[in-house]
Amino acid sequence: MDTDKDVIVIGGGQSGLACGYYLRRTGLDYLIVDEQEACGGAWRHTWDSLSLFSPSEQSSLPGWQMPPSRGAFPNRKEVIHYLCQYQKRYKLPVKRPVKVLQVYQEGNRFRLESSRGTIRSKALIAATGSWSQPYIPPIKGANLFEGIQIHSAWYRNPEAFHGKKVLIVGEGNSGAQILAELSQTSPTSWATWETPSFLPDDVDGRVLFDEATAKYRARLKGETFTPSRFTLGNIVMLPPVKEARDRGVLKSKGRIIEVQKQGVVWEDGTQEAFDAIIWCTGFHYATAPFAPLVQLDQSGKARTRYTRALDIKGLWMVGYGNWTGFASATLIGVGRSARQTVKEVEAYFDKTLF
Repeated sequence: MDTDKDVIVIGGGQSGLACGYYLRRTGLDYLIVDEQEACGGAWRHTWDSLSLFSPSEQSSLPGWQMPPSRGAFPNRKEVIHYLCQYQKRYKLPVKRPVKVLQVYQEGNRFRLESSRGTIRSKALIAATGSWSQPYIPPIKGANLFEGIQIHSAWYRNPEAFHGKKVLIVGEGNSGAQILAELSQTSPTSWATWETPSFLPDDVDGRVLFDEATAKYRARLKGETFTPSRFTLGNIVMLPPVKEARDRGVLKSKGRIIEVQKQGVVWEDGTQEAFDAIIWCTGFHYATAPFAPLVQLDQSGKARTRYTRALDIKGLWMVGYGNWTGFASATLIGVGRSARQTVKEVEAYFDKTLF
């Protein structure tokens, strides 16, 4: 594939599709390339029982509301179906599978070396997300553990852990949800670096998004924003998590300071054996292909002004979290980032002679 476009969007998940929605309204010649074999983005790789925090009407990409879900919140299959139908509905030009290996600048063009050959463009939108970069914190002895050890990115369901003693590490939503599920079939313990923070039972993702929106609007007006006690780091009390709480499962045993061949050492010096460890410790950013263009920190974060890269002209980074726009890593939040990004891309072409 040897292609020359005005704009290349790298990543065909929710962020790339949202950008495509607005790009289709421009006169720009654009293409979305995605390394996945099929549509659905990172949702194709999540655990089977994962669901959104918010109802479908609060979980939509721009232009088309997600259809009502069978349960209170859309599940994994429903989200994948929505993303696939969204691509078809707007006839977004997505090429799969195309893995972008490295990106270079050549004069006033970008050169993308990919698994399908060379691609060139005048502007780039990076929408590669974070799912392919699971993060496990450096902890003494982690490489010595002889049992099952995986990141939550590779967890699917309880089947492989049936009857095994499992340690869940991480105080976020993924840790709480996987703990709730696995504790039904296996003896489990929960290790956290900080004390887990739980939202009230009647608070879901809608409140968190409203908080992010209020912060965004205050910034636009130059006003001071006073946050509530609710943040995206708080654990949402989904029905399975509530059920686990009622069983007395949602109790952290504190920090671990070392991993051994057969288990771990807790902060108080106590040793405990485990058959498996699941690290629910978040992700870094899948931005390594852009290293020749911008300076990246250890987590893969680049310097940006909103989504526009500061180290080089013609590159935007969409959907990576709050450093690229408030709530931009969410389905409903990324639409705002995509709209502003495409406006800036259009302005860039108006001011740039090619």
